[in-house]
Amino acid sequence: MSASRGGSAGHGEADVVVVGGGPAGLSAALVLVRARRRTLVLDANRPRNAATLHSHGFLTRDGVSPLELRRLGREEVAGYPEGEVAFARVTRIERDGGGFTVSAAGLRGEPDRIVSARVVLLAGGLLEELPPLPSIRVFYGTALHSCIECDGDEKAGEPLALIGSSADLVERALLLRRWSSDLVVFTNGSDAVSAEDERMLVGHGVRVERREIDDVVGERDRMTGIRLTDGQVVERTAGFVRPHYRVALDYVSGLDVATDAEGLVVVDDAGRTSVPGLYATGECTPPGPEQLIVAAGDAARIAAAINRDLLAADG
Repeated sequence: MSASRGGSAGHGEADVVVVGGGPAGLSAALVLVRARRRTLVLDANRPRNAATLHSHGFLTRDGVSPLELRRLGREEVAGYPEGEVAFARVTRIERDGGGFTVSAAGLRGEPDRIVSARVVLLAGGLLEELPPLPSIRVFYGTALHSCIECDGDEKAGEPLALIGSSADLVERALLLRRWSSDLVVFTNGSDAVSAEDERMLVGHGVRVERREIDDVVGERDRMTGIRLTDGQVVERTAGFVRPHYRVALDYVSGLDVATDAEGLVVVDDAGRTSVPGLYATGECTPPGPEQLIVAAGDAARIAAAINRDLLAADG
């Protein structure tokens, strides 16, 4: 972890500052420190999957806690002389000549940081907005999940709910049929499922419930169903929810970074943004949320491109 603790603002220099200490940011940092690039990872330590007990699909780490995966990654990066990981929330990134000045507020006893960097890599995750149901957080991460590919196998054969209002709800329902033949899609009063799509889903044995949801219900920590606003409870033991996502980019507001219609950072194949020297990877770039191993792999590729770009700049 960070070499310094407590005190006033710390000033320093780095080849690369990585914003975000999840699988993407740490994977990129590992590639960069192995290329002997002075790399500082600034991690606000607020992962959206913190409520999840186990992550899946990450080779050699299937079933590991997401928090443990991050801890192992921090130790690996900090184990190199060129690597440092600090708990700090980035507050501002500004142009400074040909590079950047990164300001960050220290967390968990870390000092505030002001760092000059040749390159900045944005690898922060997304902010997740779940449907506004009073008890949804009680079951989120245990009975309810957002990633079907990550957690579908653990819910195989159960009576499942799929809650959402996104345009891909029908696609997600068809995917979820792979793990359960007892599925109810809850549109929560939205028009996310057309009449034609509903007929198709019913033909596959999937029921569509269009009434609005009052809450998720259960006994202690065990989910038992979805209660509708008319009081009816549809019995379900687990399920998946389609959140709305947004990217928090206030700290780069002065750099005029190009984003797409969803607010995700637009990048080229090498992770370069519209701002020279500023790169992005992971969930903050299209297509958005990905499995952990996909995010880590893409970040490693982007880190290799950053190293090559720095070599070219060095002449």
